[in-house]
Amino acid sequence: MSSNYTADNIVVLEGLEAVRKRPAMYIGSTSVRGLHHLLTEIVDNAVDEAINGYADAIEITINSDNSVSVYDNGRGMPVDLHPKLKIPAVQVIFTVLHAGGKFDYTNYSFSGGLHGVGASVVNALSRWLEVRVYRDGKEYCQRFESVSDKKGNITSGKPVTGVEVIGNTRKKGTMVTFLPDDRVFDTVNFDYDLISKRIRDIAYLNSGLKIKLKDDRADKKEEEFCFEGGLSDYVKYINADKNVLFKEPIYISGEKNNIKVEAAFQYNDSNSDIVYSYANNINTAEGGTHETGFRSGITRTINDFAYRFNLLKDKKESLTGADVREGLTAVVSIKMRDIQFEGQTKEKLNNTEARAAVESVIVENFTKFMEAPQNDDVSKKITEKCIKTAQIRKAISNAATKLREGAKQKGVENSVLVGKLANCSGNNKAINELFIVEGNSAGGTAKLGRNREFQAILPLRGKPLNVEKTNFEQVMKNEEYKTILYALGTGVGDKFDISKLNYDKIIILSDADQDGAHIRAILVTFFYRYFPDLIKEGHIYIGLSPLYKVTKGDKMYYAYTDEELKMATEEFGKNYTIQRYKGLGEMNPDQLRETTLDPAKRRMIRVQIGDVQEAEGKIEVLMGDKADARHDYITKYANFNKRDAYEDMVDAKSTGNK
Repeated sequence: MSSNYTADNIVVLEGLEAVRKRPAMYIGSTSVRGLHHLLTEIVDNAVDEAINGYADAIEITINSDNSVSVYDNGRGMPVDLHPKLKIPAVQVIFTVLHAGGKFDYTNYSFSGGLHGVGASVVNALSRWLEVRVYRDGKEYCQRFESVSDKKGNITSGKPVTGVEVIGNTRKKGTMVTFLPDDRVFDTVNFDYDLISKRIRDIAYLNSGLKIKLKDDRADKKEEEFCFEGGLSDYVKYINADKNVLFKEPIYISGEKNNIKVEAAFQYNDSNSDIVYSYANNINTAEGGTHETGFRSGITRTINDFAYRFNLLKDKKESLTGADVREGLTAVVSIKMRDIQFEGQTKEKLNNTEARAAVESVIVENFTKFMEAPQNDDVSKKITEKCIKTAQIRKAISNAATKLREGAKQKGVENSVLVGKLANCSGNNKAINELFIVEGNSAGGTAKLGRNREFQAILPLRGKPLNVEKTNFEQVMKNEEYKTILYALGTGVGDKFDISKLNYDKIIILSDADQDGAHIRAILVTFFYRYFPDLIKEGHIYIGLSPLYKVTKGDKMYYAYTDEELKMATEEFGKNYTIQRYKGLGEMNPDQLRETTLDPAKRRMIRVQIGDVQEAEGKIEVLMGDKADARHDYITKYANFNKRDAYEDMVDAKSTGNK
């Protein structure tokens, strides 16, 4: 490493080279998420034409070569010469960073594009990109390519043609087709379902906009989305499998300080909330000031209503945000100028003025709704639900307090509280681990195989209570959950404090069979409903145990899947022995430590929340009280007739010892 640091060391990246050098700065990552962000940038440009009144139809096609085409019937990108750069404007859009028509409000009152980098970033990270413009009765075309020289140096998004007139047309608008560069991305295979969901969202956000999605690859799919009901239809879609408190969602719209606000919301009987927020049609997955304004607006309105009509008589009884949000499904959408996001991927809104504007519109219009005589029944149901939630929250808080106090009292038998928890001896919470293990037998083995310094073991007695079908009062009476709550140390509900968590990792360890899968689902649902921050902060894991042990002489291999078993037996050839583990209890302590407990060798899956709507839907179907929906899902996706690799080899009468 040279100690000389001079002007010669300063590298200037020209054109689109900066994007190529650091793609994650512009699209978040080069994974599947980043790949689909390319499409989002182009689709957002098409949607901007629609929300400003210039287009009413968009077509998206995944082509057979895995390129993607996006067409909108708007005005068409300008093709005349740029007055300063003296090259066609469409070429400027796709080759010059921070160039676009959205920096003032002459052509776009509202847009998701801020920095003028979206189209040029897509071009920079594509093998090739082609834009066709339909305007003034002509069809124009220009092609760009990322070309490599003899030394392997790549020039990104280079124009390989000028803007050419290729014919006459009655069409109007723009079509962009691009092929993502496989030299940049981990995969260039677009996920139809991911795209379909995003397109559906856009259609809900823009009532009357027609969006067609086609997949011309092997499976051939096609859908068309258009929702006249807008956000209200969106809320109905999210709540389709839930028991709602009232039939029609509450819809609110208004404008404050040049910020247009739309919201639709509806309550159901679940104990969780779903709030989707958007700013200029951009999905702000991490929320932001507009979402905060919505939450505070409904909390304030319901509290004021409850006081005004003596449903709450003491200001000390005020409903909290958590009380008001339970069972709430909402979609919030704003459109504003000078929009400010966190980062190029635009997942969180930063504009401080948005909070005040949204809260003002919500309070004014929701108050009118609640006080309207025709809405008495709905207003009463909402308020009563929120008050009941507050009462349960207080009961939870009191129960958690009693649990902690009871554990501290001298002379009280702690085993009543902690069951068979074998805690670790170390006090380093940053490395401590809690294994929640299916069954006493496996729990006993795990206790013998663990590292006592930092690994705690909690055996479960049978299947825990399904929290999706019970309230928290019932959950708190369950000894297994009381033990988990005691072990975690965080408290629950409004007393939750993640800084008091006793373990860095909470690992669910169950048998690799249907009962084990059910127990995992029950426990994940428990953490999702009552300790979501533990999942969000990456503390919940599923431990994986091997299905087989294959040995031959002094060689030994643990197979965690049927595919790994086949690979092992093929490698060993003949005269091998297979030990099949039907449960954790069949392993001795050394085997369990080596395969499942040892941090250096074990395999685990971190539980994460990807798409909240999808997560809610799966939990509702698999763990809720609608048996028909669960039956339909299992019938469609489960295959109980599939024989595993072990049975296949037995039938084939392999020369190995079974």
